[in-house]
Amino acid sequence: MDTLSLLEEKGLIDKSAVASIREEVDVQGKNLEQALLSRGVSQSDILSALGNYYQVPTKILDKGSAIPEAILKYIPEESARHYGFVPIGIEDDILEIGTIDPDNLEATEALNFITARTNIPYKIFLISNEDFESVLNMYKGLSGEVGKALTELQSTISEDDISAAVSSGGEGETTPSSENNKAIKEDAPVTKIVASILRHAVDGRASDIHIEPTREELRVRFRVDGVLHTSLRLPKNVERAVSARIKVLASLKLDERRKPQDGRFSATIDNRRIDFRVSTFPTYHGEKVVMRILDRSSTLLTLQDIGLTAGNIEKVREAIRRPYGIIIISGPTGSGKSTTLYTMLQELERTELNVVSLEDPVEYDVEGVSQSQVRPEIGYTFAAGLRSILRQDPDIIMVGEIRDKETAQLAIQAALTGHLVLSTLHTNNAIGVVPRLIDMGIDPYLIAPTLVLSMAQRLVRKRCEGAGKPMPVEGAVQSFINKEFQGVPEEVMKTIPQPKEVFGIAPSDGCPNGTRGRVGVFEFLPTSKELERVILENPVEEEIFKIARAQGMLTMKEDAIIKMLEGTIPFEEVTTLGGDVALES
Repeated sequence: MDTLSLLEEKGLIDKSAVASIREEVDVQGKNLEQALLSRGVSQSDILSALGNYYQVPTKILDKGSAIPEAILKYIPEESARHYGFVPIGIEDDILEIGTIDPDNLEATEALNFITARTNIPYKIFLISNEDFESVLNMYKGLSGEVGKALTELQSTISEDDISAAVSSGGEGETTPSSENNKAIKEDAPVTKIVASILRHAVDGRASDIHIEPTREELRVRFRVDGVLHTSLRLPKNVERAVSARIKVLASLKLDERRKPQDGRFSATIDNRRIDFRVSTFPTYHGEKVVMRILDRSSTLLTLQDIGLTAGNIEKVREAIRRPYGIIIISGPTGSGKSTTLYTMLQELERTELNVVSLEDPVEYDVEGVSQSQVRPEIGYTFAAGLRSILRQDPDIIMVGEIRDKETAQLAIQAALTGHLVLSTLHTNNAIGVVPRLIDMGIDPYLIAPTLVLSMAQRLVRKRCEGAGKPMPVEGAVQSFINKEFQGVPEEVMKTIPQPKEVFGIAPSDGCPNGTRGRVGVFEFLPTSKELERVILENPVEEEIFKIARAQGMLTMKEDAIIKMLEGTIPFEEVTTLGGDVALES
């Protein structure tokens, strides 16, 4: 019997309402507690039914009473948000834990680990979503800061003020025209909300911020190590004020909500120069805003830091020592291609060579490189910029991305006429670079002599040192590894590690998620006479792969397995690269 059936049995909801509630929860994604509260069911009745269903004691927290900071310290805020449990008190030397999901086994495992550090027993209570959010707001973090600003905002701004803030800008106007526009004044509460979101995203090592309107709220999610986590939920009525504030910062049109807009702005956070790329997108429930975070003060990585093996590092160095040709890195958006390009630039001799780049945007400041930001809105595209660069006596050219036929033709022409070109392309793998260039209108006889190296990459999460659940390399695990490496040349197999165990994701002291940071997994396809022959005669992926495999190429998934065997990444990350990796129990 589920919660709704229990409530129906107790006469708290009508039988006729059960079907509509199930549709709201299962189809519309509405929270069960919210659906019940909207029908007049009391919080205590909901909690009692859920406790009966889960066989867990319940507790309703006193309104207005604060959890002491000493108790909050038992559970880190990051863990509380991620796993859905919070400390609510101590009775008889037993830590009381409030949870909103007693069936979450991953949360139970994390809780066991966290409390083991303090050697304190705990008891779990089921609490309401409202009480859970209330305790989260007591942490001195993002929710606490935003909660204070929200209280101030709700008491000082009305819906008319928000509408005025959005409609105040005329066509192309990007700054408020009235002193009464409280929603976007510099001292307005909404300004504090946006500032808090930006700062906590940067402090939390997020790569992107997603501000998403839903039917009932405004959800803020941070992408950390490639995974989106809900960090904040705001009332629906502040949506337009928040989006208006961000539009002002990014110099976007305040009154344009019907079509997407792109912009950017910079901010100094903790003495660091941070750039934000802003994209707005109209959705059914409102305007979604996504911000990419670019930290210009970040230290550039080395080839080893980004995850290249010694053999692959030598392939890169050999390629960039070539006097001419083109090196192409492929992968989806957010796979680290730009970081790899910058790392390659670091390896180049920049004092005796003229190195010029075209970028969108300029993410890092590289000494000795003439870096240029393309601006398509004024006609300064990659293709237009590349024509100008060729008149600047360059030795090495970095083109941020080959997006169209014209840019591809100019890049290949530059590689044919004595320049080394580094660029990126959107394909699924390294061998797909050749067919993609042909599809863009480049003749095979031009690709064969110019392509020096094609490589593909993805980013996967790194295992925290000391964290992880040991998994013996035997049985199903060993069979999986053997299957994946079928067809790999014997001389390459001899270089693959043979540990006795690998690790799955599990939390550790100071690392509640079990992972921190990301590393690249790669596949390399260097040029060769055999490869040139295939490009000229039959440039399809199957034929290219045969040559590549014979030359000892490892796929990205195989590179990920090697990193798993070395203990760098957890087993679960291999599954993100496709294929069936489910193990029999």
